[in-house]
Amino acid sequence: MGRTICDMSVSLDGYVTGPNDSRENPFGDGADGLHAWLRPTASDEDRAVLESVIGSVGAIIMGRTSFEKNEGDGGWGDVGPMGDVPVFVLTHHPPDRPYPAVFTFVSDGVPDAIGRARQVAGDRDVHLFGATVTQQALPLGLVDELHLHVMPVLLGAGTPLFGALDAAIPLERVGAQLTPAATHLQYRVVR
Repeated sequence: MGRTICDMSVSLDGYVTGPNDSRENPFGDGADGLHAWLRPTASDEDRAVLESVIGSVGAIIMGRTSFEKNEGDGGWGDVGPMGDVPVFVLTHHPPDRPYPAVFTFVSDGVPDAIGRARQVAGDRDVHLFGATVTQQALPLGLVDELHLHVMPVLLGAGTPLFGALDAAIPLERVGAQLTPAATHLQYRVVR
């Protein structure tokens, strides 16, 4: 079975979006460079990190807010964030209208979504997209690793990746790579 990984670009001060994020401004104010390592103009080293991530993902879990900021026209179009990789969207209220088959809406909580995603992913990894999903899964012991792509920017406000955690979670560093665009860090959650 694959791992469950929080894989996020994050500012040096721990934010995954700047303030005032919305569908029209999905990364928030001042955060346009938060995903610079993903751009086609990124270095060969950054592209190698991205290719490694893409090659390992078997399913994605995200919250409804992340989904709504990026789905459809002006976002991912008729596919998910990684093409046809299955996406499980956590929501309190499943949508009334149909969406492309790549999306499955889950209203039974994070443990159910992770269980379903692991089943679909098989030997590949499940990646968590979004701060809220990560903040819910970490204290439950459902996250195996954190892969953080630390960008050289201080946002000062926005959506904090770990803002809602209320207990210490020990980590072991298992990887670190400095590239022209980012510092890519990998940690294993110690159980």
